Parts: sequence; structure tokens; C-alpha cells
Amino acid sequence: MRKMVLVIAVLTLAGCGEDKGVDAQKPQPAVASVPAAVTGPQWDVEVRGETPQAVSDLSGWLIEHSFVPNVVKENGKVRILVGPFGSQAEAQARQAEITAALTRAKKMNIESLIVEHPTAQ
Repeated sequence: MRKMVLVIAVLTLAGCGEDKGVDAQKPQPAVASVPAAVTGPQWDVEVRGETPQAVSDLSGWLIEHSFVPNVVKENGKVRILVGPFGSQAEAQARQAEITAALTRAKKMNIESLIVEHPTAQ
């Protein structure tokens, strides 16, 4: 029992003061200036069902399969978007992943489209 207490005491004391010089040695990350507005167009993958389906069901399914959806309401219409992506090629690659996951899950009444990212108003 004494050996156990001695080992714990030594380990505790060895860790004391360990953080003192760490802050000075850490390199500071470079701060990149990001413009307020993105210069080029951005793209999203819109996922929608051919038949009316609950938004929570479809967005929940996407989350379960590692796709992060954004639910957007435009002109009274609810849209489920995955993205935004910086290029149309990135959006097409993600669309292919979503389509493959839909096929594996045998969800035939859901389609995915590439659309331009809606602008903030």
C-alpha cells in the first residue's frame, strides 16, 4: 500500500509545473483574413422526395448517414440542402455519395440536385 501511495505522490509531483513553459513554446496559428463576402458562387446539394415526406425524417436520415443538412425556408417552401461547397465539382462528388447511400438504403423516391447556394437576405 505504501508503494502505491509513493508512486501516486511521485507522479503527482512530477506533473506539477509541467504547464509553465508550454504557452511560450506553442506556435501561434496564422490568422488568415477572410473577406466578409465570398467571391465566387457556392453550390449545395438539394435533397428532396418525389412524394411529400416529413422534413425531420429526411434530415434525420441524412444525419444518420454522416451528411449535415441545412433546412432552409424560401418563399414558403422548405428545402433541405447539404453544403455549401466552393466548387460545383465538390458538390457533384457529395451528390454521388448521397445517391450511393440512398441506393444502399433502397430509398427510391428521393432525388438529389445540385443548386446554387441561396444568397443571404
